Amino acid sequence: MKFIITIFFFIFNTNLLSASEFLIYLESAYKNNPILNAERENYKAIKENINISRSKFLPSISILGSQSSQQNFNKTNQIGVVLPDSSNTSETQSISVDQKIFQGFQGYNSLQKSKLESNQAALKLKDVEQKILLQSATAYYDLVYKIKNTKFNLLNVDLFERQVESDSSRLQKGEITLTDLAQSESSLAGANAKFITAKAELLTAKSNFERIIRLPAPKKIIVDNFINNTTLNFPKDVSVALNFSEKNNPKLLLAKLDYEISKINVNIEKSKFSPSASVNYSQSQNDNFSSTADDTDQETLKATLTIPLFKGGENYSLLKKSKFKKEQVNLILQDIINEIKTDTANSWSNYLSSESVLGATQAQVKAAEIANEGITLEYDSGNTRTTLEVIQSRSLLLEARISNALAKKNFSIFKFELLAVIGELTLENIKKT
Repeated sequence: MKFIITIFFFIFNTNLLSASEFLIYLESAYKNNPILNAERENYKAIKENINISRSKFLPSISILGSQSSQQNFNKTNQIGVVLPDSSNTSETQSISVDQKIFQGFQGYNSLQKSKLESNQAALKLKDVEQKILLQSATAYYDLVYKIKNTKFNLLNVDLFERQVESDSSRLQKGEITLTDLAQSESSLAGANAKFITAKAELLTAKSNFERIIRLPAPKKIIVDNFINNTTLNFPKDVSVALNFSEKNNPKLLLAKLDYEISKINVNIEKSKFSPSASVNYSQSQNDNFSSTADDTDQETLKATLTIPLFKGGENYSLLKKSKFKKEQVNLILQDIINEIKTDTANSWSNYLSSESVLGATQAQVKAAEIANEGITLEYDSGNTRTTLEVIQSRSLLLEARISNALAKKNFSIFKFELLAVIGELTLENIKKT
């Protein structure tokens, strides 16, 4: 087993994980995560809607050019006399300018809607950025925990292997019974099973790390200070956190924008009942090379007024539909307001409780280490300690170490979850720490 341990730690030494590398991993996910990059492209596309809406206020200019050639042959008059063949060739050039004068404020509302949609896309991008940063931090801390969990289980296997060797020798000397040896062998088998499970979980954590962060997963912790590397600034109390989330939570801000857009959609449908006016100016030139009139120039100015009267009830139904959608979005907004309040309170509670659990597990590890050391020394010296007591103390020590590692992981992740729910989880804010 010692040979296996040597190989195991040799493999883990190929890459090192330290707190100073944490930002590198976050920056990699921020720059290279495909979901986040896809949202960036979506934001660029939505921003173009503003220019598209503005274009409806500008004139539309078009130029038309055409050329035609006509051949006339086999011509006869009314008495059957054959007439000579003829041809007619003409060219036409024209320019047309269309300008919309009034559309019942439909163009104005469409422009305002495009601006809100652009803001909405920016908020969606921020929301995805926060989710990716949170996923990256979670994958990082989960990998740290799984590395430590595998290490603890490996050390536990080594301890039980040595105990089995020691108990076999003591059994031959008559110092313990066969039952004691069986207990040690059973504990060794259980430790091996837990070690196998830990290795499988570590492989899964590494795969998830590489999928999100887009870098090879490190394999060892060189400095165990991944709690201290995220000394982020938090609200002083839950009321301050609630104020932050009300102002900055992307999900809530998106819901508010949805409601504003739904109100503009109602205005757009109302504008369809209004008259619309437009002006068209066109100028054309016709060159006929085969007729008596060689050139013809023409200018036209046309004003058009359109008054919608009846479209089979379509406009009324569309207006009613937009009002129903506005009420639906408003109800969803109210629910999201309550949801964000609950999420913020829960995140604050999780953050505080995880900090307390971390302190408790650290004390638990110290007590378990002292107890295990004392019981093991007493057992090795032939004192009254039994094999079962040694096994129990080692199991308690393993559980304490794993619980402490899990508490560190949860405490770190809850930090980022709290920042996300109050809308402050950005790469810039993390770099400031």
